[in-house]
Amino acid sequence: MAESTKPVKTIDEYILQFSPHVQAILKKLKNVIRVAAPQAQEKISWSMPTFVLGKNLVHFAAFKNHIGFYPGTSGIEAFKIELSNYKGAKGSVQFPLDKPIPYELIGAIVKFRVAENTAKGVSKDDSRVES
Repeated sequence: MAESTKPVKTIDEYILQFSPHVQAILKKLKNVIRVAAPQAQEKISWSMPTFVLGKNLVHFAAFKNHIGFYPGTSGIEAFKIELSNYKGAKGSVQFPLDKPIPYELIGAIVKFRVAENTAKGVSKDDSRVES
């Protein structure tokens, strides 16, 4: 995953572990998520940048050849047609570093997850982080 194995406490610290090229992608990804979920809180969970809105919203991580994006099973299922050209698993998708990152699609997935969390009774103003 990271070029360093040093534990990090913030998303910004996580991003700084990578090459300038990957940092630029991760910074833009973080910004896209922030715009789509402005009231979400940031944390590191499972050693990955995580956005929380009452409960986990999305995670992301950088790897040697791709960015892993983890919106959960529902996020993948809701956008399965749009994500069909990417490798993935039940709750994750891989965006190759040598191809354009679909930031607009990522924003749409995050907005879907915000609506989903809100519909499940997670208030947009509820910034508690589950332990």
